[in-house]
Order: sequence, then C-alpha cells, then structure tokens
Amino acid sequence: MLEISDLHAYYGKSHILQGVDLSVAEGEIVSLLGRNGVGRSTTCKAIMGLVAPHGTIRFKGRTISGLRPEQIAHAGIGYVPEDRQVFPALTVQQNLELGLKRSGKFGRWNFDDVYRMFPNLDRRRNNPAGVLSGGEQQMLTTCRTLMGDPDLIIIDEPTEGLAPKLVEQIGDLLDEIARRGIAILLVEQKLAIALRISRRLYVMGHGRIVFEGDTASLKANETVRKEWLEV
Repeated sequence: MLEISDLHAYYGKSHILQGVDLSVAEGEIVSLLGRNGVGRSTTCKAIMGLVAPHGTIRFKGRTISGLRPEQIAHAGIGYVPEDRQVFPALTVQQNLELGLKRSGKFGRWNFDDVYRMFPNLDRRRNNPAGVLSGGEQQMLTTCRTLMGDPDLIIIDEPTEGLAPKLVEQIGDLLDEIARRGIAILLVEQKLAIALRISRRLYVMGHGRIVFEGDTASLKANETVRKEWLEV
C-alpha cells in the first residue's frame, strides 16, 4: 500500500533523512521506533508533503511524492501530528465535522462510534476543543482524522505525556482502527504499545533505518534495543 524508497529530506542544509526505505501493506500495523531527533516525525511529514521529499513515495501504486498535503489526504492517507492540532474555538462536534471529506458523508467511522469509544468527548461535544485536556485533545485529533475514512493513518507519538489510563484508551483505539481494516504507521516511544499491536517494526537511527523485523525479532535483538532504543 505505502512504499518508500531512498527517501531523503532536509531542513535547510541539515540532511535529516538519509535514504529511508519503508513499506506498509494493506491492513498492516507498522511501528517506527527510535529516540527523539532521529527523523521519525520528519518521515511522517515527508510522506504528507509537509517537508519536501527527495526519493520515491508510492501509495496504492500511485506516486505521491511532490503532491500537496491536501491531495495526499484525499488520496486516502490520514495524519495525526504529534502537536494535537485542534481548532480551539470550535466545539468537539465541529472539530469532528471538519474531518469529513464531504459534509454528512460517513465511511467506516461516524459520530456515534467516536462518542461510544470516548465518553469524555460525548459529554463535552458542545464545549470548545481548547478547554479539553491534552489527552482529550489527542483523542479528538485522532478521531477527526478517522472521520475522513483513510485507508492508511499515520499517527505520531499519540501517547506522549498521557496518563496511564489514557494511554490504555489510545491503545484500544489503535486496536479498533486495525480491526476495521485501516493500515497504521505508528511513531511511538513506548515500546510496550508498539510490540503489542504491530506486525512489523522499524527502528530508526541518525536518519536511516537500522532494523526491520517482526516483534519477536526485536525482542530477541538486545543489541538493537540497547544501541538505538534504550535511554
């Protein structure tokens, strides 16, 4: 579904991504792991056209590198950034409505699905999104993206800074996304969540992929964990 080959990206003269190869199959859950600053978020932004990509990015057989972010979104890729970009003056309900590609046209997700999974959002559906807690804003941003019915969703650090109970809820949401046949590229710091839901994992270091394999392979590879993941 998503195929990335020899991807490079730059911030000014800084060479951030240095030949990344990565793929996500239809319905697959793939995690991208690594310490802060190694290029994981830049990979997400390059896929979405928010950072100029140099290399090949193909989605469902179509080259998308060079397209504008809105064109990439309409092609079927949803993106949940790490900074929880809600519209603070709009209500929870209005934020969710903005996620629809066409007003009133639902795909695999609708308002009832969101409110059933997250009763906190249901209780606050008429409140401005700016008054929500950080965890609630993370839920809202993710659910707003799902309202666009993507075939692949890229989620960048969804559990960062959240309390354990909210981390568990985000994990349940990721499980539900996968059950509905949506592929996931998850950027995550918490190894336990990545190992729990992923079929395959990539580990990034210094702008390159330094490991690719399934969960059992990563668990067995103490060298990779110590050198590239553990603090």
